[in-house]
Amino acid sequence: MGGTRKPNGDATLLLVGEIGAAQGLKGEVRLRSYTQEPTDIAAYGPLRNEAGTKTIEIDRIRVTPKALIARIKGVTTREAAEALNRTKLYISREALQQPADDEWYVADMIGLTAVSPEGARLGTVVAIHNFGASDILEIVPDEGPSYLVAFTDDTVPEVAISKGQLVLVPPEEIEAREDDEDGNA
Repeated sequence: MGGTRKPNGDATLLLVGEIGAAQGLKGEVRLRSYTQEPTDIAAYGPLRNEAGTKTIEIDRIRVTPKALIARIKGVTTREAAEALNRTKLYISREALQQPADDEWYVADMIGLTAVSPEGARLGTVVAIHNFGASDILEIVPDEGPSYLVAFTDDTVPEVAISKGQLVLVPPEEIEAREDDEDGNA
């Protein structure tokens, strides 16, 4: 399952999707799902908006070649659907099952210390981005600007949530940049 923590860092609410543009005239909306299986977003029951002030229930979801289309409970007009555009959808962490020992939620990785295979500190995971292809970790080193690293088995061979760290094998271009900054190249 994907998801990130609520923007204020609240670990009790996890982002699982976002409502997009209205679809048709009868109140359906396009839906972006961040769950591992996109249609699973409808199985979580009532979702909340970012402020936690509104409950949103997905009545029905269908998959088209271009998008997920959802019917939201109580939304029956295009105007009502348009009013929901860009609404981020959150679920309470307590509503989710505990992951297996070798699994984790993406949101659990935020705040982990990134270490080299030798154990040297490389920085802290501050965000996980996904622009459509795969997850990308944003690492902030103790000094210098943040950098992005593809989250693959090659670059991140080990994630140890219980230890609060992950092992990171930086790509050559990042290692070269660090050498240039240290004057060692």
